Amino acid sequence: MSTPAAKVKNAEAQGGGPSFPVPGAVSKLADYPRRIRHFLHEVRVELRQVTWPTRNDVYATTTVVIVTVFFLGVYLFLVDLGVSHVVERVFKTFKF
Repeated sequence: MSTPAAKVKNAEAQGGGPSFPVPGAVSKLADYPRRIRHFLHEVRVELRQVTWPTRNDVYATTTVVIVTVFFLGVYLFLVDLGVSHVVERVFKTFKF
């Protein structure tokens, strides 16, 4: 069975950190630059794996989106016009 002093000595020998206890907030603050560096490295690695679309692909998909939005807008306008006409008829029939 090892004593607490032996555990601390073993931790220091293995690079286990400081020999005194560090409060949680302080250790997180000290670890922050390393975490940011690691995050930016991971972002760089992921961005290298991205297959970026060509100019023609972007043009084609943008055209499809604009045409779809236009037709959906016209469709919803016509549906709204029909529903409002039906509601007006109901109000006239029951004289609300």
